[in-house]
This record gives sequence, C-alpha cells and structure tokens, in this order.
Amino acid sequence: MNTRKKILVIDDETINLEFFEVMLSKLGFAVEKAENGEEGLAMVKKFFPDLIIMDNIMPKMSGWELTKLLKGDPKYREIPIIMLSALDDVKDKVEGFELGVDDYITKPFNFSEVLARIRAVLRNYELFSQLVARESRLSLAEELSADMKNNILSFIRSIDELDETVAKVTSLGLSQTDRPEMKGLEELLEELKEKSQMVRKNLAGIDARIERTTTEWENLKKNEIGLTILEKQIRRSLQEQE
Repeated sequence: MNTRKKILVIDDETINLEFFEVMLSKLGFAVEKAENGEEGLAMVKKFFPDLIIMDNIMPKMSGWELTKLLKGDPKYREIPIIMLSALDDVKDKVEGFELGVDDYITKPFNFSEVLARIRAVLRNYELFSQLVARESRLSLAEELSADMKNNILSFIRSIDELDETVAKVTSLGLSQTDRPEMKGLEELLEELKEKSQMVRKNLAGIDARIERTTTEWENLKKNEIGLTILEKQIRRSLQEQE
C-alpha cells in the first residue's frame, strides 16, 4: 500500500517547480506540478493532494482566487495550503490566513525551513484527522447507546405485559385444583416469574452501564477542546512561527 504523502506545487516560476519536485521527491513525497491557478485546480481534482504549496501571484488564476475556490468546496476545503509569496506585507499574510491558508512563507525561502513547515502542517492535519475520526466514533457510540436505552424500555414494557398475563392466569386460582396438568401449569408460571425477574435484573445492569458510560462521555466533553477551536489553535500556532 502506497502511504507516501502527495504534494501539489503550483507556481508560475519553472525554477521553483523543478526545485520542489527534485527536493521533495528525494525525501519520499509524491509530487505533482502546475504552472498557474487554473492548471492547479485541475490537478487538485485529479491528484487530490495531501498538501498544496502555491504562489499567491500567478497568471490566469491567483493563489488567493484558487484558495477561495478550494476552501469553498466541501470536497477540497480540508486540504492544507502553504502559500508562497514575494510580498512580506502583514496585510497579505492576514488575508491569506483569513482565507484558510495554513502557513505563509515569504520568498526567498530556505528549504530547510520550508520542509519543517511542510512536516508541521502535515503532522497537525494528521492529528486533526484522527480527532475528527475519534469524534465521529464517539458520536456513533452515543447514538448506539440511545438506541439501546430505547430498546431496553421496549423490553421492559414487554416484560410488564408478560407479568400482567402471568398474574391474570395465576389469579384464576389454579393452585386450588388437584388436576396434574394444572399443577404443571402453576409450576410453569412460577418459572416464568423467575425468568422475568432475571431478565429485569440483566436489563437494569445494562441500563446502569449505559448510564455510567454516557456520564463519562459528558464529563470528557466538558474538558475536551472542540474541533473548531482546536483548528483555530493550530492555525494560530503556525502563524506565530512567522
């Protein structure tokens, strides 16, 4: 199974494309290139990269415009983006981060620094993906617990109805007769009562376990950082590296 991270580099400067292709390929990344925003968009759809490195000023479609398109599309909005720019203006950086860019690197750049940022962004998104998957599993578990509690209530209602039927039959005074078949029925009714109590006990245990688990989840949620807040903190952390 191929587990290499896929990186798409979008830049109208050929020297930058070739440089990134050579350096990143040597480090084990799968690299694709595009010379402008329009080609980049087509390559995103074809290649579906794990990370996009793009210049902000390009012909046909700028990095800003492509970022807006990608971040506005649910299919691609989670792909992290590192923006390269020859502009070292704070406003440009702020605009980039507000658009959803994960990191912003000013040209000329040092490759060691770029590589460190690439790995940091990929690592953060890997962690974020794991948290998303974990939250999804917890949500499914909560739904399952709710369904189980509803099923337990249905079982209890059925047992109540069974107990009522047993009580009605017993009230007929079966114990007053000496007929053997009636005595057998009486014993059967007593056995049903015992089984009914046993089922009630087991259901009560399951219900208590579900209740404890639900309480534990609620307590965990109170102390957990929400995914939206966590994502903002990750972005802020990357911005502070500037």
